[in-house]
Amino acid sequence: MPELQTARFCDTHIYETGYFELLDAAERELIESQSRVLTYRKGETLIKQGTFASTIFYLEAGLVKVFLEGNSKNLILNITPPDNLLGLQAVFEGNNTYPYSVSCYSETVVKTVDIAVFKQLLGQNAGFANRIINNLNESTAQTYGRFYSLTRKQLHGRLADILLCLSNRIFKSDTFNLPLTRSDLGELTSMATESVIRLMKEFRDDGLISITGKTIHLTDIPRLQRISELG
Repeated sequence: MPELQTARFCDTHIYETGYFELLDAAERELIESQSRVLTYRKGETLIKQGTFASTIFYLEAGLVKVFLEGNSKNLILNITPPDNLLGLQAVFEGNNTYPYSVSCYSETVVKTVDIAVFKQLLGQNAGFANRIINNLNESTAQTYGRFYSLTRKQLHGRLADILLCLSNRIFKSDTFNLPLTRSDLGELTSMATESVIRLMKEFRDDGLISITGKTIHLTDIPRLQRISELG
């Protein structure tokens, strides 16, 4: 049986066209007539878990975290970059609330789409519906990989997974400015903040990464991949 490599679940398939390019002229006009473009500041809440779901959000710019709220600690499900849809998990029969919260790591620009209009387009445009299904399936596969990492890997493997995910999927570079706090990294990896700080120092001292201010450079990706694979 081949060994599971969590990092590959963070890779996002690159489509030649976006979501709305699959709509015809009349459908795009419908979207535009029912949409608004909104800007949120860093730290603002975009979606609140448990609130009424009336809107799908298309992330045009910025970076957000999707998370489950708990009584004592939150669980970050994923970090979402631009050109992605938020709130899709609220689009199923019998549900009318958002199952998670979303907040902004940086200034964020979104286009809102009325959820009734979104459902209408899913029903009448097979290509658009297929893209949304692929998006949800990809998200599910990434979630499976994340929970495998959280439940089966040791601390070093979890941190390597997240660093590779940020590099491969979010920033698409081995050098990136990290807007996440060490507490956020702890929520992503199910570690105490102190453990994140200690392991980041270990990775730096071992030559796996370099840190300058908030900028992180993955200096030895093959070794990080090996740590991720070994768990």
